[in-house]
Amino acid sequence: MADKKKTFEQTLEELENIVTKLENGELNLEESIKNFETATKLYKECKVELDKAEKKISVLTESLQEEDYKL
Repeated sequence: MADKKKTFEQTLEELENIVTKLENGELNLEESIKNFETATKLYKECKVELDKAEKKISVLTESLQEEDYKL
C-alpha cells in the first residue's frame, strides 16, 4: 500500500516538535544532527506548499481584479 501524503498541517506539526526538542536540548549530538536534517527536509516541504498556495491566491486575486474591470 502506498504511503498517504501528509498534509501541510501534519508536516508543520512534525517540524515544530523537532524544533522544540532541539531548543530544549533533549537530544544528544547524533540525534540532534539527525533531527536537524529531518527538520530541514520538512521545512522545504512546507515552503513548497506555501509557495503553491501563494501562487494560487495571486492567480485568484488577479482574476478577480480582471473581472472588476469588465464590470
